[in-house]
Amino acid sequence: MALRPSPGLRTRLLSAFALLCVVTAAAVAGGMYVEARNAILKRTQDAAVDAMRSRLKTLFPLPTATPGPDELGLIVRNMMGQEGHTIAVYRGMQWRPGRLPDAPPLDADDIPSELRRTVAGGIMAWQRVEWHGAPFLVIGAPLVIDEPGRAPQVSGIEVYTVRSLLAEQRSINELAARAWLTGGAALAFAVVLALLATRGVLRPVRELGRAARLLGEGELRARVEVRGSDELADVARTFNDTAAELERHVMQLREMEADARRFVADVSHELRTPLAALAAVADVLDEEADGLPDPAGRAARLVSRETLNLTGLVNDLIEISRFDSGVAALALNEVDVAELVRATLRTRGWTEQVHTELAPAVTARLDPRRVDVILANLVGNALRHGEPPVSVRLSADQDWIAVKVRDHGPGLDAAVLPHVFDRFYKASAARARSEGSGLGLAIARENALLHQGDLTVTNAPDGGAAFTLRLPRRAPDPGGGSQ
Repeated sequence: MALRPSPGLRTRLLSAFALLCVVTAAAVAGGMYVEARNAILKRTQDAAVDAMRSRLKTLFPLPTATPGPDELGLIVRNMMGQEGHTIAVYRGMQWRPGRLPDAPPLDADDIPSELRRTVAGGIMAWQRVEWHGAPFLVIGAPLVIDEPGRAPQVSGIEVYTVRSLLAEQRSINELAARAWLTGGAALAFAVVLALLATRGVLRPVRELGRAARLLGEGELRARVEVRGSDELADVARTFNDTAAELERHVMQLREMEADARRFVADVSHELRTPLAALAAVADVLDEEADGLPDPAGRAARLVSRETLNLTGLVNDLIEISRFDSGVAALALNEVDVAELVRATLRTRGWTEQVHTELAPAVTARLDPRRVDVILANLVGNALRHGEPPVSVRLSADQDWIAVKVRDHGPGLDAAVLPHVFDRFYKASAARARSEGSGLGLAIARENALLHQGDLTVTNAPDGGAAFTLRLPRRAPDPGGGSQ
């Protein structure tokens, strides 16, 4: 299951600033809205209750404790204000004038039952209700008969005043709209601040990333500019110090490596002259070994063999030193690749031991000597370390040639495959010194890379190791071009 990429630092900073702003604006604006709403409603409610109490005082003394419709009408007319609607109720009778502006006619059944029970119990009460989609304040009050020398008695007359809260609702809606506008403006301001903040933070981070990429590509002089004295500046200074120390160590390693290569090359060249003399003596000893007594003959043959091995090792070291110093060059010629393979096998006496499948008329512009070295190493290793049959197969397309050398032995261990072309690597530590120096395959691959080709190895499905040499049919010209 593929993981979704995480958002970048800029996105995370913008989101954090925006979220903080939204939460802060919502908390502040919400708190102010609730506070202002409650204040508006309470002020309106208190004013309406005080006005009703004042008008109730004008009703006393009551003309009768058992009013009829006319008396209820008189009570309603005395209680009516300019801003509301009044209804009087007494033992199932009710009197109301006309209708309330901006609302259908109101009667006693529209008054909340809970409010009516409270008022019927002799307590003045009020309640905000939603009626036909509009907000209203309903205030109810009982008329109490208060005669001298007697306890106040509830007369049973209930007066209800209904006041519209549409104006207050509009004010509250305006407050809500302003709160949203304030939050939106704060959000925009926070985004601008976040962009400015991310620019200041991300610019040094991007510079650090660019410098780190350059270091990874080998540009050891890459540095970042140090600005200010904050934490990012400390990071930049630390990076520069680390890069400088890394450059110093790499330069030391390169100098040591160059010294080691020069030493190997110098020693190898110095050994060629005495080795040439030793080789001549070894040839004489080898010819006379059969006529010498047994211990002396074996010693003569051993000296001859080890001298040849040492000569091969020195030649391989000299060749490796040429690759390392960059002086190895191609001597290109137009060659018939199939004939080159046959010549390699014929020169070393392997024609009868190796099965070939060579595509005809395959020509390429290559360095014959270096290709011969590659093929000799591959076929020689297959014959020494693999099992027959050993085969060489040549194929080609318009741009590339491929030579596959394989045997039918046990193949190579999985742990060995990644190191086959390493210098001085041997698959078995128990192999005798006379079986090779461990440089042959490394030199073969260097020759393939010099042609801008490649040399790879795998285990064949039916057993055995398979080396594949791929070379371009037009190797790069030594002068830098291609023909």
